[in-house]
Amino acid sequence: MFIDKVSVLLTAGRGGDGCVSFRREKYVPYGGPNGGNGGKGGDIYFEGDTHKTTLLDLSYRSKFDAGNGFKGSANDKFGRYGEDLTIQVPLGTVVFKNGHLFADIRIAGEKVLIVKGGRGGRGNASFKTARHTAPRISEKGMPGESAQVCLELRLIADVGLVGVPNAGKSTLLSQISSAKPKIADYPFTTLVPNLGVVNYNGKHFTVADIPGIIEGAHKGKGLGFEFLRHVQRTKILLHIVDVSGFDGKYPYENYKIINNELKKHSKFLTKKHTIIVLNKTDLSDTQKNINKIKKHLKSEKFFEISAVTKKGINILLKEIVKMLEKPLVVDPDEYIEVIPVKKYIYEPEFEIKKESHTYVVSGKKIENLTQMTDFSEDDSLRRYQNILKKMGLEFELEKIGAKKGDTVRICNFEFTFEK
Repeated sequence: MFIDKVSVLLTAGRGGDGCVSFRREKYVPYGGPNGGNGGKGGDIYFEGDTHKTTLLDLSYRSKFDAGNGFKGSANDKFGRYGEDLTIQVPLGTVVFKNGHLFADIRIAGEKVLIVKGGRGGRGNASFKTARHTAPRISEKGMPGESAQVCLELRLIADVGLVGVPNAGKSTLLSQISSAKPKIADYPFTTLVPNLGVVNYNGKHFTVADIPGIIEGAHKGKGLGFEFLRHVQRTKILLHIVDVSGFDGKYPYENYKIINNELKKHSKFLTKKHTIIVLNKTDLSDTQKNINKIKKHLKSEKFFEISAVTKKGINILLKEIVKMLEKPLVVDPDEYIEVIPVKKYIYEPEFEIKKESHTYVVSGKKIENLTQMTDFSEDDSLRRYQNILKKMGLEFELEKIGAKKGDTVRICNFEFTFEK
């Protein structure tokens, strides 16, 4: 099954918790803290794989998780890092993270970090100071990053076959490569793109057979433009014209219809190197149509072939190899060279919203602090309160009318406000 679009939820591993521990050795009265830090949570990567041709594997799962970091332990032992998760994807996969373009994987073995694991919490050995020599403070591990990721596959091929349904694209592909597309004498035999590798006199190139386009495809008729993204990265286009006509129209009318639909999808497609191929020339009563097409294509280069009898195919392959040696026309909108530069926008450390009799506090810094605080330890709780006070939360709550006894919610924790 060919799947070229999929959406998955990725969650990186949570960091391991820090440890509260003290040295206890004979003849060492003041051993001091020796709780180690927790390990970092696992990351999730996408890696380009030449053996993958579809996103089918990812369609079976809607959620992927990396391994969590391990807790620190006594004697200053750090917790083990969480196991990273590497997901193999086909070359030509475009990644959209939380609705924004994030990566374009086009090189075999290329690894892209998608979501990052949370850092491990610090153990009490990290909080020892000259004034506070025996802290009972530790941090919980930071949650790993989570993101909704959409993947869109754009086949990377040298040649793209376009044309109306039943023009003979699949037959041609089966004759010039080892691909085995479905072939029948009715329209829309091909419902998904097919990919084949051609070997001509020692020259190798890939060919993508795109399902037939009909008039009104830009409005969603037929298969619409569902698969045209797969020809956006081809070097050249082979426009296959059925000289016997299609849907009651003369071949040249169908030729103009396809060109018009391609232009409506992307003006760049009409600028690609294009080879016009007149197919089914072996059929009887088609010479009249061929002569009419030739009159309209005086300035265009075209080739007469029969995909069934292989007539003219060698000459066509020779022209394709010759044209592939020409410089590639690159569309900056379709070829994503680099990941867009990140923009950093200043945001306040926290925001306060009043909901009924509850004050809801949000903000990345204050939420991370809350999730990493171990409220079971008095020292950790005092540290948490001091940090919030220094951040100005107490002052801002008073400023907007918070009174003693009011409820303050941060993440999933609720506190009673007292000055």
